[in-house]
Amino acid sequence: MLLSVVIPIFNEEPTISDVIGRLKVTMQKIGFKHEIIVVDDCSEDRSLEISKSQSVKVYSLKRHMGKGYALRVGFAKAKGEIIATIDSDGSHRPEELPLLLTPILQDQADFVIGSRFLREKPVSARKLNAIGVRLFNVLIKIFTRTEVSDSQSGYRAMKSEILKNLRLKSGEYEIESEMLVKTARRCFRVKEVPISF
Repeated sequence: MLLSVVIPIFNEEPTISDVIGRLKVTMQKIGFKHEIIVVDDCSEDRSLEISKSQSVKVYSLKRHMGKGYALRVGFAKAKGEIIATIDSDGSHRPEELPLLLTPILQDQADFVIGSRFLREKPVSARKLNAIGVRLFNVLIKIFTRTEVSDSQSGYRAMKSEILKNLRLKSGEYEIESEMLVKTARRCFRVKEVPISF
């Protein structure tokens, strides 16, 4: 089984090397055949050069298109049966990727979200951001009857067959909501697991 990890980047020079390096170590530990796909959204710093030096697949957009567009490019290039996404700013721990993969490998879920809000001690988040996430959570529950605690998390894993059934259109951060709504409406099994942030 091949695992594809898609990392969209935009001006993440201080963190991208660390994220990729830790992902590689995690992959070696779990013994997965894998590919790491970095999509650079026309960064203005050294993110692209640093990514190219990491021995991963790197795609560079000719102009700044947004996170959603970068993810869609990465999904189109991914060859894995399971596809994961992780943010490039270091807010997610690559070492926790197995937590997201386990429900899929145990056939308990098709789409897994790493939730910042399921831990006993909730993560500190800016109030405005937390309020926005709660609002999205309520709207998604209304539209899909799927209850989630962190609809906006960028740390996810999913079966590739899900992406073949979705026609994603989002260009920016709303892609997280679009993916979740369209996945739930097609009756794929959605699960959350607690992550650090």
